[in-house]
Amino acid sequence: MASRNGGLSRRDALRLAGATGLAGVVSIFPGRRSFAGADQVLELAVERTRITVDGVTTRAISIGGSVPAPTLRWREGQEVVIQVTNRLDEPTSIHWHGLLLEGVMDGSPGFNGFEPIRPGQTYTYRFRLRQAGTYWYHSHSAAQEQEGMYGAIIIDPAGREPVRADRDYVVFLSDHTAQKPATVLRNLKVSEGYYNRGKRTLSDFFNDAERDGWKATVDDRLDWGDMRMDATDLADVTGYQFLVNGKGPKDNWTALYKPGERVRLRIINGSAMSIFDVRIPGLPMTVVAADGQNVMPLKVDEFRFGVGETYDVIVMPEGDQPFTFLAEPIDRSFYARATLAVADGMQGPIPELRPRTILTMEDMGMAHASMDHAAMGHGAMPGMDHSAHADMGAAGMNHGDMAAASQGKPLGWADAATPAGTRALSYDDLKSLTKAKDLREPTQEIEVQLTGMMSRYIWTLNGRKFDQGEPIRVNHGDRVRIRFVNTTMMAHPMHLHGMFMELENGQTDRMPRKHVVLVPPGKSKSVQLTADEPGEWPFHCHLLYHMASGMMTRFIVSPKTASL
Repeated sequence: MASRNGGLSRRDALRLAGATGLAGVVSIFPGRRSFAGADQVLELAVERTRITVDGVTTRAISIGGSVPAPTLRWREGQEVVIQVTNRLDEPTSIHWHGLLLEGVMDGSPGFNGFEPIRPGQTYTYRFRLRQAGTYWYHSHSAAQEQEGMYGAIIIDPAGREPVRADRDYVVFLSDHTAQKPATVLRNLKVSEGYYNRGKRTLSDFFNDAERDGWKATVDDRLDWGDMRMDATDLADVTGYQFLVNGKGPKDNWTALYKPGERVRLRIINGSAMSIFDVRIPGLPMTVVAADGQNVMPLKVDEFRFGVGETYDVIVMPEGDQPFTFLAEPIDRSFYARATLAVADGMQGPIPELRPRTILTMEDMGMAHASMDHAAMGHGAMPGMDHSAHADMGAAGMNHGDMAAASQGKPLGWADAATPAGTRALSYDDLKSLTKAKDLREPTQEIEVQLTGMMSRYIWTLNGRKFDQGEPIRVNHGDRVRIRFVNTTMMAHPMHLHGMFMELENGQTDRMPRKHVVLVPPGKSKSVQLTADEPGEWPFHCHLLYHMASGMMTRFIVSPKTASL
């Protein structure tokens, strides 16, 4: 029930606080004199804490007293105020990932005049919600995101919700380590293979020689040796605990349902470094939104998605058996799991984990015609190290034929060992539920080369570390095409603040709108955008230690100048 000033009544505000997990850590009191006109006023504290995952307790940083932070549920059109108090002994910040807002409210230190929140200080964010969907919030300071500073945002539409659901759950995936982030980064700089615990052995060599022939196997090993790389180096960091809503596999976070209900799962990849393959064995998923934006419903059995991406899916479990939600990182080092069940305490079977992929020369953009060799001709190869993967990204491909061709041993980054006859989501499958508002052809094309040097653990854009090269500059209102060219053997989830990118996937007037695009190794992706948000926006790889090592630039949208 609305209060007389158009916001929530105090009683309903407290009820909302309990429903969203904010009771006791946030106050929601609309109509405060100091925040006249705001629909919601929240108070959140950032502080050191401890979390226990599968019985193991480690250090962490919380927002609002929990890891993940409380889920914030708002409504499109509302004006919200969030007062963030820093109780750490170091600067902090909160970035509202995927939200369209004024630049200074984006929460990125050093951009748009935003300064980090100093110890003991309180910063007031205030903005009006211009969109609906599933998003998230996290620190944009140092590597605090790795330590637990992340949470979900749900923005209900101002009008009718196009997707009906009987139950609605956030499924927040993250990775957690007991090591300090500074230690992780130092280890990576000391040795590029520090965390690679799955290197190929002599028995692997003989098995490959039996399958592929002696000469082909020797040549393959020599090629990798010349580049000082390893075909099993899929993830920079391994040894993580993988969490679902802050719970480990043994903790078994559970979503309840009644048979026949439509259950909406808002799946967020809020990890620091982990790309996941997600499935619910025996239960198809219907994808209804990507990065908070509605898409034409599409039934799939699994999907791969990168750091920062979100997918909303509808599942309709029948009967009373439990179903296992399983998310495997691409290096298959462990897994995150949860359960859909009719009662607490139930557990579904955990399927056998799939084999780890072995990278190929094609993933390096070398062996086949799939890579744009002209793009690779920019001097990338000599300094290239560990940063490319095949053409799949946050949304993959139909892997059935590829898995069969690899005869049980996945070959190439895009091969997730998806069983024949099942469907994995592909970026090409995504189609916006609504037509694009701006159908102009781009008048400006910008190539962004994703570059790096794994041997020194330096990650760059166009060969330059952050603020060592020229920023990207466009004019307000321009229609722009950005072409990502990945010259590395690792996939990079590229995130642009402040605006949505429209993924060029053949859909013409219904290109999906995304705030993160996963660019596979040795491949290219292109997007279009309308530069309608003046400001100086971060543009970076969302792999945390890549961004921290230099893989970021400034995307500057210059405001229109007044005509004389």
